[in-house]
Amino acid sequence: MKPLATRRRLGAAGIVFALLLAVAAGVVGVWRPWTPVPSAAPIGAAADGSAGAPAMIAPPPLALPDHPTVLVFGDSWTYGSAATVPTLGYAYLLADLLGGETIVDGVRGSGYLKPGLDGPTFGERIALLDLTLTPDLVIIQGSINDRASGAAGYREAVTAAWDALTTTYPDATIVVLGPAPHELPVGAATARIDVDLSELAAARGWWYISPVAQHWITDQNYLDVIDVDLGRKHPSAEGHRYLAEKVAAALDELRAAPVTEAGGSETTSDE
Repeated sequence: MKPLATRRRLGAAGIVFALLLAVAAGVVGVWRPWTPVPSAAPIGAAADGSAGAPAMIAPPPLALPDHPTVLVFGDSWTYGSAATVPTLGYAYLLADLLGGETIVDGVRGSGYLKPGLDGPTFGERIALLDLTLTPDLVIIQGSINDRASGAAGYREAVTAAWDALTTTYPDATIVVLGPAPHELPVGAATARIDVDLSELAAARGWWYISPVAQHWITDQNYLDVIDVDLGRKHPSAEGHRYLAEKVAAALDELRAAPVTEAGGSETTSDE
Protein backbone atom coordinates (compact mmCIF):
# COMPACT_ATOMS: atom_id res chain seq x y z
CA MET A 1 0.00 0.00 0.00
CA LYS A 2 2.81 2.44 0.80
CA PRO A 3 4.26 2.47 -2.72
CA LEU A 4 0.80 3.27 -4.13
CA ALA A 5 0.26 6.12 -1.65
CA THR A 6 3.69 7.51 -2.50
CA ARG A 7 2.90 7.51 -6.22
CA ARG A 8 -0.36 9.36 -5.56
CA ARG A 9 1.42 12.05 -3.52
CA LEU A 10 4.06 12.44 -6.20
CA GLY A 11 1.35 12.65 -8.89
CA ALA A 12 -0.49 15.39 -6.99
CA ALA A 13 2.74 17.29 -6.42
CA GLY A 14 3.56 17.02 -10.11
CA ILE A 15 0.17 18.42 -11.08
CA VAL A 16 0.57 21.38 -8.71
CA PHE A 17 4.08 22.05 -10.05
CA ALA A 18 2.84 21.91 -13.66
CA LEU A 19 0.03 24.35 -12.87
CA LEU A 20 2.50 26.76 -11.27
CA LEU A 21 4.71 26.56 -14.36
CA ALA A 22 1.73 27.26 -16.61
CA VAL A 23 0.72 30.33 -14.58
CA ALA A 24 4.29 31.61 -14.59
CA ALA A 25 4.57 31.11 -18.32
CA GLY A 26 1.34 33.03 -18.87
CA VAL A 27 2.55 35.97 -16.79
CA VAL A 28 5.88 36.09 -18.60
CA GLY A 29 4.14 35.80 -21.97
CA VAL A 30 2.02 38.88 -21.26
CA TRP A 31 4.56 41.01 -19.43
CA ARG A 32 7.75 40.24 -21.42
CA PRO A 33 10.06 42.32 -19.20
CA TRP A 34 12.96 41.82 -21.60
CA THR A 35 11.14 43.63 -24.46
CA PRO A 36 12.64 47.14 -24.81
CA VAL A 37 10.32 50.13 -24.74
CA PRO A 38 10.49 52.05 -28.05
CA SER A 39 11.97 55.54 -27.83
CA ALA A 40 9.05 56.97 -29.80
CA ALA A 41 5.84 54.99 -30.25
CA PRO A 42 3.66 55.51 -33.32
CA ILE A 43 0.91 58.02 -32.61
CA GLY A 44 -2.06 56.16 -31.18
CA ALA A 45 -0.67 52.72 -31.95
CA ALA A 46 -1.32 49.87 -29.56
CA ALA A 47 1.89 48.24 -28.28
CA ASP A 48 1.95 44.53 -29.05
CA GLY A 49 5.42 43.30 -28.14
CA SER A 50 4.79 39.85 -29.56
CA ALA A 51 7.68 37.62 -30.50
CA GLY A 52 9.03 38.36 -33.95
CA ALA A 53 7.67 41.93 -34.03
CA PRO A 54 9.97 44.26 -36.00
CA ALA A 55 12.15 46.68 -34.09
CA MET A 56 10.84 50.23 -33.78
CA ILE A 57 12.70 53.23 -35.18
CA ALA A 58 11.90 56.66 -33.77
CA PRO A 59 10.48 58.82 -36.57
CA PRO A 60 11.57 62.45 -36.88
CA PRO A 61 9.05 65.28 -36.48
CA LEU A 62 6.90 65.81 -39.55
CA ALA A 63 8.26 68.65 -41.69
CA LEU A 64 6.02 70.14 -44.38
CA PRO A 65 6.19 73.33 -46.44
CA ASP A 66 3.65 76.10 -45.87
CA HIS A 67 1.47 74.93 -48.76
CA PRO A 68 2.06 71.19 -49.05
CA THR A 69 1.07 68.87 -51.85
CA VAL A 70 -0.40 65.76 -50.26
CA LEU A 71 -1.23 62.49 -52.01
CA VAL A 72 -3.98 60.70 -50.09
CA PHE A 73 -4.10 57.04 -51.13
CA GLY A 74 -6.63 54.57 -49.80
CA ASP A 75 -9.98 52.85 -50.09
CA SER A 76 -13.63 53.94 -50.17
CA TRP A 77 -13.17 56.25 -47.19
CA THR A 78 -10.53 58.12 -49.19
CA TYR A 79 -12.73 57.94 -52.30
CA GLY A 80 -15.42 59.85 -50.39
CA SER A 81 -18.10 57.17 -50.24
CA ALA A 82 -21.35 58.26 -48.50
CA ALA A 83 -20.42 61.96 -48.56
CA THR A 84 -23.03 64.11 -50.32
CA VAL A 85 -20.63 64.03 -53.26
CA PRO A 86 -17.24 62.25 -53.21
CA THR A 87 -15.38 65.58 -53.34
CA LEU A 88 -16.75 66.32 -49.86
CA GLY A 89 -14.82 63.32 -48.54
CA TYR A 90 -12.19 63.78 -45.85
CA ALA A 91 -9.27 63.55 -48.28
CA TYR A 92 -10.55 66.51 -50.29
CA LEU A 93 -11.48 68.57 -47.21
CA LEU A 94 -8.00 68.03 -45.82
CA ALA A 95 -6.55 70.42 -48.42
CA ASP A 96 -8.05 73.54 -46.84
CA LEU A 97 -7.17 72.40 -43.33
CA LEU A 98 -3.53 71.97 -44.36
CA GLY A 99 -3.46 75.10 -46.51
CA GLY A 100 -2.31 73.09 -49.50
CA GLU A 101 -3.42 70.71 -52.21
CA THR A 102 -4.56 67.11 -51.95
CA ILE A 103 -4.33 64.58 -54.75
CA VAL A 104 -6.89 61.89 -53.98
CA ASP A 105 -6.50 58.25 -55.05
CA GLY A 106 -9.25 56.19 -53.44
CA VAL A 107 -10.65 52.92 -54.76
CA ARG A 108 -13.74 51.42 -53.18
CA GLY A 109 -13.23 47.96 -51.73
CA SER A 110 -9.47 47.94 -52.30
CA GLY A 111 -6.92 46.61 -49.83
CA TYR A 112 -3.42 45.19 -49.72
CA LEU A 113 -4.75 41.72 -50.56
CA LYS A 114 -8.23 42.45 -51.88
CA PRO A 115 -8.92 44.03 -55.28
CA GLY A 116 -11.41 46.88 -55.29
CA LEU A 117 -14.58 47.64 -57.20
CA ASP A 118 -12.90 50.19 -59.46
CA GLY A 119 -9.30 49.05 -59.37
CA PRO A 120 -6.83 46.41 -58.15
CA THR A 121 -4.98 45.93 -54.85
CA PHE A 122 -2.92 48.64 -53.17
CA GLY A 123 0.35 47.28 -54.53
CA GLU A 124 -0.91 47.09 -58.10
CA ARG A 125 -2.36 50.59 -57.84
CA ILE A 126 0.91 51.99 -56.53
CA ALA A 127 2.64 50.60 -59.63
CA LEU A 128 0.25 52.71 -61.73
CA LEU A 129 0.80 56.01 -59.89
CA ASP A 130 1.91 59.08 -61.84
CA LEU A 131 5.71 59.27 -61.61
CA THR A 132 5.66 62.98 -62.44
CA LEU A 133 3.89 63.85 -59.20
CA THR A 134 6.04 65.39 -56.50
CA PRO A 135 4.06 65.12 -53.28
CA ASP A 136 5.55 66.51 -50.08
CA LEU A 137 3.51 64.02 -48.08
CA VAL A 138 1.84 60.71 -48.87
CA ILE A 139 -0.92 59.53 -46.55
CA ILE A 140 -1.70 55.86 -47.16
CA GLN A 141 -5.01 55.02 -45.50
CA GLY A 142 -6.68 51.78 -44.41
CA SER A 143 -7.78 49.31 -45.10
CA ILE A 144 -10.54 47.35 -43.41
CA ASN A 145 -11.18 45.59 -46.72
CA ASP A 146 -8.59 42.91 -45.93
CA ARG A 147 -10.43 41.68 -42.83
CA ALA A 148 -11.74 38.54 -44.50
CA SER A 149 -8.44 37.72 -46.21
CA GLY A 150 -6.71 36.56 -43.02
CA ALA A 151 -3.18 37.15 -41.79
CA ALA A 152 -1.40 34.85 -44.25
CA GLY A 153 0.65 36.93 -46.68
CA TYR A 154 -0.70 40.21 -45.31
CA ARG A 155 2.52 41.67 -43.93
CA GLU A 156 4.38 40.59 -47.05
CA ALA A 157 1.83 42.39 -49.26
CA VAL A 158 2.07 45.53 -47.13
CA THR A 159 5.87 45.45 -47.24
CA ALA A 160 5.94 45.07 -51.02
CA ALA A 161 3.43 47.90 -51.50
CA TRP A 162 5.35 50.25 -49.19
CA ASP A 163 8.64 49.40 -50.88
CA ALA A 164 7.08 50.34 -54.22
CA LEU A 165 5.69 53.56 -52.74
CA THR A 166 9.09 54.69 -51.46
CA THR A 167 10.63 53.88 -54.83
CA THR A 168 7.94 55.85 -56.66
CA TYR A 169 8.20 58.95 -54.43
CA PRO A 170 11.61 58.77 -52.74
CA ASP A 171 11.52 62.39 -51.56
CA ALA A 172 8.06 62.29 -50.01
CA THR A 173 7.33 61.83 -46.32
CA ILE A 174 4.98 58.90 -45.77
CA VAL A 175 2.42 58.72 -42.96
CA VAL A 176 0.26 55.64 -42.50
CA LEU A 177 -3.36 56.24 -41.49
CA GLY A 178 -4.65 52.99 -40.08
CA PRO A 179 -8.11 51.50 -40.53
CA ALA A 180 -11.05 53.18 -38.84
CA PRO A 181 -13.89 50.98 -37.58
CA HIS A 182 -17.06 50.95 -39.65
CA GLU A 183 -18.89 49.25 -36.80
CA LEU A 184 -18.54 48.81 -33.06
CA PRO A 185 -17.19 47.04 -31.17
CA VAL A 186 -14.01 46.96 -33.23
CA GLY A 187 -13.69 43.55 -34.84
CA ALA A 188 -10.75 41.25 -34.11
CA ALA A 189 -9.61 41.31 -37.76
CA THR A 190 -9.63 45.13 -37.85
CA ALA A 191 -7.65 45.24 -34.61
CA ARG A 192 -5.12 42.76 -36.03
CA ILE A 193 -4.68 44.88 -39.16
CA ASP A 194 -4.16 47.96 -36.97
CA VAL A 195 -1.39 46.22 -35.01
CA ASP A 196 0.27 44.80 -38.14
CA LEU A 197 0.39 48.19 -39.85
CA SER A 198 1.58 50.04 -36.75
CA GLU A 199 4.48 47.62 -36.26
CA LEU A 200 5.50 47.66 -39.90
CA ALA A 201 5.38 51.48 -39.97
CA ALA A 202 7.44 51.71 -36.78
CA ALA A 203 10.06 49.39 -38.26
CA ARG A 204 10.56 51.92 -41.08
CA GLY A 205 10.58 54.97 -38.87
CA TRP A 206 7.25 56.12 -40.32
CA TRP A 207 4.56 57.86 -38.33
CA TYR A 208 1.41 55.83 -37.80
CA ILE A 209 -1.97 57.34 -36.94
CA SER A 210 -4.39 54.86 -35.39
CA PRO A 211 -8.08 55.86 -35.36
CA VAL A 212 -8.73 52.59 -33.52
CA ALA A 213 -6.27 53.18 -30.67
CA GLN A 214 -7.16 56.87 -30.44
CA HIS A 215 -10.88 56.07 -30.28
CA TRP A 216 -11.92 58.43 -33.04
CA ILE A 217 -15.20 56.56 -33.40
CA THR A 218 -17.02 55.68 -30.18
CA ASP A 219 -20.45 54.62 -29.05
CA GLN A 220 -21.16 58.27 -28.31
CA ASN A 221 -20.39 59.65 -31.79
CA TYR A 222 -20.88 56.58 -33.98
CA LEU A 223 -24.20 57.63 -35.53
CA ASP A 224 -22.89 61.16 -36.10
CA VAL A 225 -19.85 59.85 -38.00
CA ILE A 226 -21.13 56.72 -39.75
CA ASP A 227 -24.07 56.54 -42.16
CA VAL A 228 -25.55 53.15 -41.31
CA ASP A 229 -28.37 53.37 -43.86
CA LEU A 230 -27.79 54.53 -47.44
CA GLY A 231 -24.08 54.99 -46.70
CA ARG A 232 -23.67 51.29 -45.88
CA LYS A 233 -21.53 52.05 -42.81
CA HIS A 234 -19.30 54.65 -44.45
CA PRO A 235 -18.73 58.15 -43.03
CA SER A 236 -21.56 60.59 -43.60
CA ALA A 237 -20.82 64.10 -44.91
CA GLU A 238 -20.50 65.20 -41.28
CA GLY A 239 -18.37 62.15 -40.60
CA HIS A 240 -15.96 63.00 -43.41
CA ARG A 241 -15.63 66.55 -42.08
CA TYR A 242 -14.89 65.13 -38.63
CA LEU A 243 -12.28 62.73 -40.04
CA ALA A 244 -10.56 65.53 -41.97
CA GLU A 245 -10.30 67.55 -38.76
CA LYS A 246 -8.92 64.55 -36.85
CA VAL A 247 -6.31 63.81 -39.53
CA ALA A 248 -5.23 67.47 -39.69
CA ALA A 249 -4.93 67.60 -35.89
CA ALA A 250 -2.90 64.38 -35.87
CA LEU A 251 -0.52 65.78 -38.48
CA ASP A 252 -0.09 68.93 -36.39
CA GLU A 253 0.80 66.69 -33.46
CA LEU A 254 3.45 64.96 -35.55
CA ARG A 255 4.95 68.33 -36.48
CA ALA A 256 5.37 69.10 -32.79
CA ALA A 257 6.74 65.64 -31.91
CA PRO A 258 9.94 65.59 -29.82
CA VAL A 259 13.23 64.80 -31.52
CA THR A 260 14.89 61.71 -30.08
CA GLU A 261 18.65 62.19 -30.17
CA ALA A 262 21.48 59.71 -29.80
CA GLY A 263 21.77 58.81 -26.16
CA GLY A 264 18.04 59.08 -25.56
CA SER A 265 17.65 62.79 -24.81
CA GLU A 266 14.76 64.63 -26.38
CA THR A 267 14.28 68.14 -27.67
CA THR A 268 11.28 69.75 -29.28
CA SER A 269 11.29 70.68 -32.95
CA ASP A 270 11.52 74.37 -31.95
CA GLU A 271 14.80 73.96 -30.12
